[in-house]
Amino acid sequence: MLWLQSLGVEKFLLFTLVFTRVSGLAMTAPIFGAKDAPARVRALFAFAIALLILPTQWDVVFAHPGTTLNYLVYLAAELLVGLCLGLGMVILFSGIQVAGELIGRLGGLMMANVFDPTMDAEVPLFSRLLFLMALAVFVCIGGHRMVMAALLDTFTALPPGGGSIPSTLADAFVTLVAQSFMLGIRAAMPLVVALLLSTLVLGLISRTLPQLNILMVGFGMNAMLTFAILGATLGTAIWAFQSQIEPALETVLDALTDGWYAG
Repeated sequence: MLWLQSLGVEKFLLFTLVFTRVSGLAMTAPIFGAKDAPARVRALFAFAIALLILPTQWDVVFAHPGTTLNYLVYLAAELLVGLCLGLGMVILFSGIQVAGELIGRLGGLMMANVFDPTMDAEVPLFSRLLFLMALAVFVCIGGHRMVMAALLDTFTALPPGGGSIPSTLADAFVTLVAQSFMLGIRAAMPLVVALLLSTLVLGLISRTLPQLNILMVGFGMNAMLTFAILGATLGTAIWAFQSQIEPALETVLDALTDGWYAG
């Protein structure tokens, strides 16, 4: 065990900083921070990734924290970097879930809810469907590798122990929320237009045939139209999601690497 003592306190502190940054990503990012996986598995994953990254940061020199308060500031800064990367992807995924909720609400299928373990609540069926489809595409195109590459880039631009706070982080997340909202609108727009036209046609029919129970006909027609249009436009919605993954990561990385001031 003498080799452990020869490492020194500085190397132990360096490992804790690296582990904290990786833990922030493992707690929030899709796939890595999925609540379906036990907390012990996620903690072991973060520990293993930190061990792999540590040799690349072995020569990093940072000011000794000196006090517990300064050390906590270092940990908070490292945790913030990992959380920003993970939350950037979460915000993007929320856009596709908003599209599913909008589709379910206009299609009259809001009663068809399912339990979402990632949100620990019931969500509309179409929100869960689009989320799982987006998650599958995220893995197929290597989104998890993009996230890990972004994490490694942060270690190059922001060595552990910087103790800094991004000044442009708020603007970056406002941009991400706007991109996520636009993604949800783009994904749901074809079906929204189709359902609005269907409502208009049903209104004309109800004026022409007052004896027809338009409520009974309308619910069935909207549900049928919802499934038909969704089946025809699902690929377009997922393509719109796919095209936003890399810009979202770049937005977060630019905020983390370009607008830092000493904390």
